[in-house]
Parts: sequence; structure tokens; C-alpha cells
Amino acid sequence: MMVLILERVPPGLRGELTRWLLEPQAGVFVGRVSALVRDLLWDKVCRESRGGGCLLIHTANQEQGFALRIWGEPRRRVEDFEGLFLIRVPQ
Repeated sequence: MMVLILERVPPGLRGELTRWLLEPQAGVFVGRVSALVRDLLWDKVCRESRGGGCLLIHTANQEQGFALRIWGEPRRRVEDFEGLFLIRVPQ
């Protein structure tokens, strides 16, 4: 399972992602794809985001059961506290 959150990215990129994932809300994509497809989609998002912020959350064999990847400058920051991910909301 994966969740991909995009902020301030070109509409064409969002349209491309709807071929592989569901977009239940603008900029939020959810789906179940192989690790290879997930990594290829992530590479595409990073190449074509044009200064937008991107956050990928996917299942992983870790304490919380998921892993995070960040590209660009999303509004909310992810902080790693000794392996525990927490979200920091700017004031």
C-alpha cells in the first residue's frame, strides 16, 4: 500500500499518476503497486514536480509499519525521532 501527497505540482503530473493510483482528494494518491512500480513513480514525481513538495508513505518492515520519502518543500515537515516519524506543522 502507498500514499503519495503532492503540493504545487503541474496538473499533467497528477493526471499521469491517475493511471496507476486513485486520487480521492486533489493531490492525494492511494494505491497498491509493486515496489518496482512505486520506485519508478517516485522517480517520475521527483523529476517532474517543478519545485513542488512531495511525500511518499509506503508499507515497510519497520516499527511503525511504514516508511517515508520526501522531495522538495512540503508544507508539513516529517521529523525522525530515533526511528519514530512525527509530523511538524509550521506556525
